[in-house]
Parts: sequence; structure tokens; C-alpha cells
Amino acid sequence: MPSVQSVTRWLAVSSLVSCVLIAAADDQKKKVASKKRPPNPAMQSVEDVAGLPRVLLIGDSISIGYTVAVRDELKGKANVHRPLTNCGPTIRGIEQIDNWLGDKKWDVIHFNWGLHDLKYMGANGENLADPKDSGSHQQVPIDEYEKHLRTLVARMKETGAKLIWCSTTPVPEGAGGRVVGDSARYNEVAAKVMKEHGVAIDDLYAFAKPQLAEIQLKANVHFSPEGSKVLAQQVAASIMAALDK
Repeated sequence: MPSVQSVTRWLAVSSLVSCVLIAAADDQKKKVASKKRPPNPAMQSVEDVAGLPRVLLIGDSISIGYTVAVRDELKGKANVHRPLTNCGPTIRGIEQIDNWLGDKKWDVIHFNWGLHDLKYMGANGENLADPKDSGSHQQVPIDEYEKHLRTLVARMKETGAKLIWCSTTPVPEGAGGRVVGDSARYNEVAAKVMKEHGVAIDDLYAFAKPQLAEIQLKANVHFSPEGSKVLAQQVAASIMAALDK
């Protein structure tokens, strides 16, 4: 009959082997996942072409979706950069704006915050909670959103760049964690701030709304790849208008 020490050693070795096997399996899963998901070209650094103006796009996944197409639209006309992240709500903007602006000159900054501000969080921090649930609340209430925008616009104006506010695109029926019509409410507050600061507005909300059935995913705030290209044409036109002034 094996001794207690032998059994203990056997259990320790078995546990170690199990941990090694689990770690190896996790590594393999990560490798497979990385092969399936090639790097998003929108989230890669851009080398400036000398002599062209520098443009910064700030925004969430909607802007990530149209970034590459905007670069294509403005090829040979502007160097189009973006933070290599989802810029999320205005609270993230307040935290990260200095890093995103960096220390180089910007000629135009095209920016948006909204869909992450108006989305609902659960009582325990659950993402995209049901707005009707007890304890659900918008991540950034509209009065705080206004204050944050004022802070962010004041900081971006310090760069000397021409600023373009991009209005928040519509929330469609069935999109979880958000309420239809809230984009318009938040846009109204944003428009007031931009008017006070003399900031140009790219009304992507008004541009997208009549054609949502063709360009936006069903019951989803995001857009199809072709839809993002449509948005990119509007964004690029607004940027060119600022550059031509």
C-alpha cells in the first residue's frame, strides 16, 4: 500500500501537470483566435506623408468603422490618424485627451462622444443593461456629458487645430442597453456647446438617419462595412471643407 508521502507527491505532480496542460491549451486557443482575427487596420499607426496636413479622428467604434475609408478618401490630401483605441465615453476622453493629442501639430480634429455616454449600465456595473431595470442608469448623465464636452473642447482648442464636432448617430429600435431618441437629446446639448465655442458640426446623425435601413445593422448601433464607407464620405467631405478654409 503506498505511503502517505507517496500519495502526496503523486497528487502534487498531477496538479502541476494539469496546470501545465491547461496553460498550454489556453495558449493554443489564443493563437487560434489571433489567426482568426487579423489586426484591424484602423488601429495601426500611420506614417505621415511630408507636406500634408495632419487630421485626428476621435471617436468610438463607429469612427473605428469609418477610419480606413476616410483615409482612402483623403489619400494624398491629408494624413489621417486616430487614437489606437475605442475612445468610449467622455469620462475616458477627460482621462486620455492629453495622450491622444500628443505633442505634434494637428490641422483638423474631427471628434465625437455619445453612444457610450448614453448607454445604460446596471446597478452592479453590468454593461448595456436594460434601461427599464431597477438601478439601471446612463453611464454619463446628460448634464455631466455637457460639462465634459466643455472641458474637452477647451482642451482641443489649445492645439490651434480646426475642430469639427461629429454628431452621434441614431440608436435604432431593438438595440440593447440604449433608448431610441437619446442620440437626438445628447446631440442637442452638444450642438449648444459647439455653437458657444464656434465649433463646426458634421451632422452625421442627420446624414445617416434617412438611410439607416440600408447602412446600419438591424437592432444594432453599428454599421455594415459598406455603411461605414458611406459615413466616411460624409466625414471626409467635412474635413476637406475645414482644410479648404
